[in-house]
Amino acid sequence: MVPPFHIRPATADDMDTILKLIIGLATYENEPESTVKATPALLRENIFEKHYAHTLLAFEGTPDAPGTPLGMALYFFNYSTWTGRPGLYLEDLFVVPEARNVGIGKAFFAELGKVAQAKNCARLDWSVLTWNEPSIAFYEKVLGAKRMDGWMGMRLDERGITELEKFSTSNE
Repeated sequence: MVPPFHIRPATADDMDTILKLIIGLATYENEPESTVKATPALLRENIFEKHYAHTLLAFEGTPDAPGTPLGMALYFFNYSTWTGRPGLYLEDLFVVPEARNVGIGKAFFAELGKVAQAKNCARLDWSVLTWNEPSIAFYEKVLGAKRMDGWMGMRLDERGITELEKFSTSNE
């Protein structure tokens, strides 16, 4: 029997819970806690004030009697020039190990699907670490997700962003 749980949008009062789940994700991904640079102040500013991202949280129990946090889905919107419509990008999905395989991941995707439909999104995209076989199997077999063969993720860190100044053609 699946224990009762519920999913709801995060509020500013949930920042400590979000940070705890981010650290849990970093641990699961074999990244030391010291690599997590998010702070309650940064979460408040960027999620709840500037709205750069949105977070869903799963809790044990019911909305009237919430219990232990069980997971989170953090997402933001992008735009596709090919479809001419917005897309939803799932930045992080994490379910605590003791609450896996009871439907929380599916429930998160159901909620993300509702958000994507409400915003007329043409796509729901995310990345997964190549070694994370349990998640890959879930995405492909349960959700029917397709691999993005031929695409490779690219990134500039803060230093790389700063170094882009050397290519600027403006004097500002």
